[in-house]
Amino acid sequence: MICRILRRYIPIVVWALVLCSCAEKDSGALRILTAGISHESNTFNPLLTTEKYFTIRRGAEVLKDQQWAAFLEESGAEIIPTLHADANPFGVVSRQTYDAFKKEIVEGIRDAGPLDGIYLDMHGALHVEGIKDAQVDFVRSIREIVGNDILISGSFDLHGNISEEFTRELNILTAYRTAPHVDAPETRLRAVTLLVNALENEQYPVITHIKVPILIPGEKGITSVDPLKSLYEKLDVISQKEGMLDASIFVGMPWTDVERAGMSLQMVAEDKKYLDVARKEAVQLAQELWDKRSELKFDVPTDSIEGAVKTALESPASTVFISDSGDNTTAGAAGDNTLVLEYLISAGVEDAVLAGIVDPEAKLACEQAGVGSEVSLTIGGKLDTQFGKPFDINGTVQFITMEPDPATPNRRPVVVQLDGILLVLLNEVRSFTSPSDFEMVGIDPLEHKIVVVKLGYLFQGLRDIAPQAIMALTPGFANQVIENLPYQHVKRPVYPMDKDMVWSVE
Repeated sequence: MICRILRRYIPIVVWALVLCSCAEKDSGALRILTAGISHESNTFNPLLTTEKYFTIRRGAEVLKDQQWAAFLEESGAEIIPTLHADANPFGVVSRQTYDAFKKEIVEGIRDAGPLDGIYLDMHGALHVEGIKDAQVDFVRSIREIVGNDILISGSFDLHGNISEEFTRELNILTAYRTAPHVDAPETRLRAVTLLVNALENEQYPVITHIKVPILIPGEKGITSVDPLKSLYEKLDVISQKEGMLDASIFVGMPWTDVERAGMSLQMVAEDKKYLDVARKEAVQLAQELWDKRSELKFDVPTDSIEGAVKTALESPASTVFISDSGDNTTAGAAGDNTLVLEYLISAGVEDAVLAGIVDPEAKLACEQAGVGSEVSLTIGGKLDTQFGKPFDINGTVQFITMEPDPATPNRRPVVVQLDGILLVLLNEVRSFTSPSDFEMVGIDPLEHKIVVVKLGYLFQGLRDIAPQAIMALTPGFANQVIENLPYQHVKRPVYPMDKDMVWSVE
């Protein structure tokens, strides 16, 4: 136990000298604190993400049904859970909300007593009003309490925008390796496994970071197709090399207009002795990524909404999924743009599903009217007033979700029949990403010719069932044609905005 206490309180340089006098391996339980503020912030969306948008977990709720927590418990570690706050992508996080979250976490760390390590569950694209790099601010606030010798490990979405300053405050960083994402639990488990192994082996990991000047939407960064497929396959190989612990490629978040936005690579070395090895691996992979930049393309056909609908109606496929990509709620858009609905009605489409449009007032009116009632509603254009406008509809309430999920009591979508169109109305900004989302509102998407979702790429559950998919390049806060976005802070030059730029790693 003496060795662990020394490690907690003595600087790493002194600890190296004391280590020699420790004859026996520390047998005390590791004390791991965990926290997280996870958000993907869209700076083009002028609406602030406040506390009401976040799901907040504390205490035992943080650990429930989590693989990483089960691993720590099975390894005999003592887990000290503090605040975990996460919200769906939306506008910039309000300063008041962030400060409150940070304060609670910092106080939790102060009250926790001696620690061996900290695990942070984050996204990587957090942006807070009035702070240049909130992720750096957050971790530095933690370092001010625990010092530089406590190991900090973090798990991230590969759509994070990571700065070099941020990586300097961490010891271990690991990101998803799939987009669409199917490895979130695996990534969190990897982050805590690496942390525990480093503590048990008395390692002090360090990270090398390379920013690659490529800015693309995630829809051009699919990991199941080349060029990223081949590059991501190398990450595990690199991680297994002598002196290496992990490797990550971040595709980045292009709708967060900050200097650090874009692609980056991080290699985690066991300690400073292997930093040159990590740097060499990062340089080689970064150059390969840059050399393949022109191959980063959409993996499904794209078109205007008019062209997408025309193609769908003429397609022999039984069902065609169309993404309303400009109003993609998984990229921080508002989800209440009615442009696609207006076109479906004006074009006389006779068999379509639109899932969904955010409008709490219209949804409530449908609930009050009841199933089978005729309703006249003005929907949409309340959140996104820049690209959308309110739209008048007349329809019949077809379905009301009567039994809310206890964890999300305010969701309860309703379905309105507008001639041949089934419109899902939502109480909050959310996305239909899997077949289960449609099941919840009594819709089998494969029974309809056109299914519109407010996504960019289809998430894996929908990809698995979609006979055909088209991405409509619609206007909105998640505009896929990022060359047309009014960037002010993204570091230039950057590809593809500056197509003729010349860059090399060194």
